Amino acid sequence: MLKFIKVLILLMILATLGAGGWIHNFAHAPLRLKADPTEFAIPPGSSLRAATRQIVRAGVDMPNWAFELVARIVAKPTDIKAGSYELRAGATPLDLLGKLMRGEFAVADVKLIDGWTFRQVRAALDAHARIRHDTTGLSDAEVLKRLELPIAHPEGWFFPDTYVFSRGTSDLEILRQAYRAMEKRLGAAWAERQPDVPLGSAYDALILASIVEKETGRPEDRPLVAAVLTNRLRVGMRLQTDPTVIYGLGAGFDGNLRKRDLTADTPYNTYTREGLPPTPIAMPGLASIEATLRPASSSALYFVARGDGSSEFSRTLEDHNRAVTKYQRSGRP
Repeated sequence: MLKFIKVLILLMILATLGAGGWIHNFAHAPLRLKADPTEFAIPPGSSLRAATRQIVRAGVDMPNWAFELVARIVAKPTDIKAGSYELRAGATPLDLLGKLMRGEFAVADVKLIDGWTFRQVRAALDAHARIRHDTTGLSDAEVLKRLELPIAHPEGWFFPDTYVFSRGTSDLEILRQAYRAMEKRLGAAWAERQPDVPLGSAYDALILASIVEKETGRPEDRPLVAAVLTNRLRVGMRLQTDPTVIYGLGAGFDGNLRKRDLTADTPYNTYTREGLPPTPIAMPGLASIEATLRPASSSALYFVARGDGSSEFSRTLEDHNRAVTKYQRSGRP
């Protein structure tokens, strides 16, 4: 009997060692993936078992029980962080577990371009495959309500930049980041503005900066474009800028700005109305905001495109008309 017990204990020890060896080999062997890379998401509040099921369902070929056992040996189940992940060929169960414990989320990015309208921003977010689309089908007003921002109109309020995010992030969160970025940069630029800039508020600066953004062909001309527009405001002259008229035409603009468009009165027609339009017409970049609030020292009141991206600046209407004839051969000043 004693001999039988000894043999049984020996077999149990060997079985334990064998199982331990198998688990060791499993933990260090590359996982089989149905796709490279394999992407998966762990929802908040997931248990270790639920997280493992999600990983296997996504295409990681491994025994659920084995990974759960390794996870319980190496870490606490509560150490696993919810989020979106990416696993590439060659990764082992220990590599996978390390990602989950460190929260090495799979990331993506989206670029919002200087001069884009809010409609273009929404289109870019809607088209991005890595973003969770929570604003689909919502009006602009409904989007602002969901964002809970203290603004009445979205145009211009979202800073153009490249935003890096965890895959599966809501488009609302990206918009919040872009709004906070614009609020911060606009506030800092407004605090450093030239004292004689003829603007009553930071929002006025945002409106004018959006026009500077759309009117500037070459970066080096931006402070002079801003100077022309601020000079016009200072002397009570209408801004007379085509981009504001085009914005007022909305989706109906076919790419050809006609004389009748310039004479048709709308809130955005700066040929027929004095002062600033009611809202920005695009997202200005930081360079346009800073140029608007610290324009070049110039008495110019006019500018015309030369055709190469640069502009010709003039102090008098006579000089401007000559420049228009030279560069555009158009009778419209």
